[in-house]
Amino acid sequence: MRNLNQFADMTSGVVYIHASPVALCPHVEWALSSTLNARADLKWTAQDADPGRMRATVDWTGPVGTGARLTNALREWSGLVFEITEDPSEGVNGERFCQVPGLGLWHGATGANGDVIVGEMQLRAMMDAQPDSAGLAAELDTILGTAWDRSLESYRMGGIGTEVTWLSQRVG
Repeated sequence: MRNLNQFADMTSGVVYIHASPVALCPHVEWALSSTLNARADLKWTAQDADPGRMRATVDWTGPVGTGARLTNALREWSGLVFEITEDPSEGVNGERFCQVPGLGLWHGATGANGDVIVGEMQLRAMMDAQPDSAGLAAELDTILGTAWDRSLESYRMGGIGTEVTWLSQRVG
């Protein structure tokens, strides 16, 4: 019989390097390899949305919390545009991290369908702090990472012949 308090030990995710200066690419590979304890074999292609920069994607598997560790390994390069996902697993929500120059780092918990999860206490605190609906709407946009999604959308389109990722596409 399964223990009801059991949480997943392992998960998986994806690192999207949306835009990196060419000189930084080997350093990004080293940081990912060091964090994953495995060679991160990235295939770099030109990022059409940001000429002179490169893009790469790598899937990963590791212990729960690896997404945060990968983010910490990459966040020191403020000019790097990246997105890291960690899939939800048994007993643990997923996570998404986005870094965009000028906006900084954003983090959100995600559910099984990829939606950002906003907790009850976060909502209550925002409602208490905002006297009007416009202020609340702005707070919700921040916690949902709306500005980061808008900034990343052109990068997600990729280049000719590259993988396309639609993280903010809405259905219905």
